[in-house]
Parts: sequence; structure tokens; C-alpha cells
Amino acid sequence: MKLATLKDDTRDGALLVVSRDLKHATIAYDVAPTLQAALDDWDYASPQLQTLYETLNRSPQALGSRAFELEPQRLAAPLPRAYQWLDGSAYLAHVELVRKARGASMPAEFKRDPLMYQGDSQWFIGPCDPIEAASEDWGIDLEAEVAVFLDDVPMGVKADRASEHVRLLALVNDVSLRNLIPAELAKGFGFVHGKAATAFSPVAVTPEELGDAWDGRRLKLPMRVSVNGKPFGSPDCGTDMQFGFHQLIAHAAATRPLGAGTVLGSGTISNYGYESGHACIAERRALETVKKVEPQTPFLRFGDRVRIEVLDTAGGSIFGAIDQPVSPPAVP
Repeated sequence: MKLATLKDDTRDGALLVVSRDLKHATIAYDVAPTLQAALDDWDYASPQLQTLYETLNRSPQALGSRAFELEPQRLAAPLPRAYQWLDGSAYLAHVELVRKARGASMPAEFKRDPLMYQGDSQWFIGPCDPIEAASEDWGIDLEAEVAVFLDDVPMGVKADRASEHVRLLALVNDVSLRNLIPAELAKGFGFVHGKAATAFSPVAVTPEELGDAWDGRRLKLPMRVSVNGKPFGSPDCGTDMQFGFHQLIAHAAATRPLGAGTVLGSGTISNYGYESGHACIAERRALETVKKVEPQTPFLRFGDRVRIEVLDTAGGSIFGAIDQPVSPPAVP
């Protein structure tokens, strides 16, 4: 099934069930008021949400006035705020190229132990909300990723059981401010200023909705990225992912449990060879540096628009599209 969150006058919005074709939705207030509430009691909520989903797909008219046409502009992130946001860097093609561009080799342990940081989860933004930055000089960049939403994960879970805790998947634009990151990383204590608000796809989907495209470890479909309507890249999410989600979850839970509603990202999608393009500007610039191409692709500027989407084998949008303009902050 497909779930979303409608913006309302609360911080966490209203839980929606969305039809498979993304055309219709219904508020699920009689099952759970929010997605976090559904994740907190998934065994109770999910069968009832599934019943609503089947009805919505079969005949939206059967729900009467409770069914309405879906408008992505009215959606928040599926989880507008989360108890925890963990982001990995599972595609070593990306890591290796970016390091090579600055003259650094990739340590051998990167192939054995996942890279991961804990980011800001107190305010995720919706699929059509603007990418806001106070200055273009900050080096505004997109990062197209896949994320999983988890239920309660016990400490020390083994990788071969970790995927049992994946309840939903979604797409992510993990916006980075590239020109602020080097000074932060030099301090050796992680990101704060270098990461802007993270955007999510209109809907999050259950694993069974993906069929053969999800094997419990990797999403095996291309990530389609465009900037200002021009294709930027379509790297395959299932190719060259050094650590599957089962391994990322096990890594995150090695010394602590993870609470229901934890969101875990894959890191920027990237394939060796780079023939399929890129899922972030920094990677294209790194390749241009290595190949000594000038001028380099600029980072995002005000007025630009980013689109991120995954299509099924029949050409249908699975998660809906992240479709964001870039702008200075709105005046309070």
C-alpha cells in the first residue's frame, strides 16, 4: 500500500492512504491519526490501512466524500518529523570518485564497515516544498537517495533478520550545502550547517508494493534525476550498493535499539562507470575534476528546479515525484 501525510494545522499532519496510481487518497483518521502512530502500532493499523487501500484502488466512489483527488502540493513528508534520521553512504562509487577528485584514496575499511551519520529529523519537508538557502554561495546540491522507515529494531539484530523491520520505503532529496561542509568535517564532529532540510517523496510504500524490484535488501530500479527539466542521471539503485539495507540496519543497531519511526537513508545513488549519470552535482563535478573538464557544472541557483522519481517497469511512478524549486528563505 501507499501512505502519505496531508498538511494541516498540526505539526504531524493527517495520515492518508493513497491509491496505487497516485490519483486518489482518503484520510485514515479512524485507523491512525498520523504515520508515526501507525508505525507505533503497525500490527494493529496495517491490516485496516490495507483494507482502505484495496477499496480505494477498486472504487474510490465507494468511500464517498472521504475519497478525493491527490494534490502533491498539499503533502508534507510522509513523516514530517521523525525520532531519528540516519543516513548511510552505501554506494562506494560515489565515495571513491569524490575522494579521488581531491587527491585522497579510499580506505580499505570503507568496504567492510558502512559510513553513516545521524542527521536532523525535527523538520522534514514535503515533495514540492522549496529548497531554501540564504545564499547561492553555499553550494546548494541535491542528493537523490532511497530511505526505509523502520519499526522497533532490537539492539544487535543480525543482518539476515534486519529487513524484517522495514515497514515502508520512500525517496529522499538529502540537500547538501557543499561549500559549508569542508570546514565542518575538518572539525571531526559531523554535519550541522552543511545539511539543509531533507525532502521526501509524496508517498511511502510497503515492501510488497514493489514486487520483484525489492529483494529485502536493495531497490532494483533506476533513480531518475532531472534539473530544470533536463535529465541529470538515472543510476540504478540496486547496482553497486556495497551495503544493502539489511546491513545498514544491523550497523545502526549494533549498540542500541532503534525506535519505530526511525528513517534510514542509503546515501547518494551511484554506479561505477558513471555512464548512467549522477544523483548529485558534487559527483558530476568530481568526475569533471578527474577528467579536467572546464567549466564545471554549477551548483543549484535560485529559480532552478529539481525532480527525483522512480518508475516501475511499466512506466508508472511508484512514489510520486520530488519536484522542488530552489529559492531564498521566505520572509517570516
